[in-house]
Amino acid sequence: MSEKNLLPCIHVAPGDIPPRVLVCGDPARAERISHRLENARCLAQNREYWTYTGTYKGVEVAVTSHGVGCGGAAIAFESLWRAGAKVIIRTGTCGGMQPDITAGSLIIATGACREEGVTEKMIPLSYPAIADGEVVAALSASARALDIPVHKGIVLTQALFYPGFLESTVKLYAKAGVKAMENEVASLLVVASLHGVKAGAIIAADAPAFELVGVEGYNQTADAADVAQAVENEISIALDAIIQVPVD
Repeated sequence: MSEKNLLPCIHVAPGDIPPRVLVCGDPARAERISHRLENARCLAQNREYWTYTGTYKGVEVAVTSHGVGCGGAAIAFESLWRAGAKVIIRTGTCGGMQPDITAGSLIIATGACREEGVTEKMIPLSYPAIADGEVVAALSASARALDIPVHKGIVLTQALFYPGFLESTVKLYAKAGVKAMENEVASLLVVASLHGVKAGAIIAADAPAFELVGVEGYNQTADAADVAQAVENEISIALDAIIQVPVD
């Protein structure tokens, strides 16, 4: 394929991507997910965007990493749609925002608070970031079939990791029942909705929400084994779910 035909950043061409795609932030995780596929092959590795294709239980699936933060992630989601994606599920990590969400908990996002500073440039903030109902149902059914407990609810997508001088809104959203904080789900849900793509997310809590203000108390190694197992579980759930979601 000629370089001029490749989509910017992710370096795949229109038509290269099958209808069903798993996405994650970490390129190493994308590679790990590809090991779950039959006949997996790498399509591209450019910057934080690593893309693989293969089959899962006879269904063609792609995996793409998108890095940290909605600016770069939105490029991946838009590009994947342009390349052929019709269903996208994010498998990622987050900080828990409720007492019952501890390291190793899994959350299926039903929607996201748009605090990431990117999607407001696409569409007014009154436009909701809502997960596709069929995707949520498929993720829930997959979790039940695998006997893996999950939480469901709204997540907070923030632009910041390290706090600045302004007061954090995390405590406010926690009071409102928001389940977890992460950095990319809102952009996925908005970009997907604008293009008629079915999208959703299942994310693993790797810590409480940084004491609800910042990252000073963030210890990603304290429950590393539980978190690692949760990530493997969410991948299993997402793979079984995505092949069940109709692409028409």
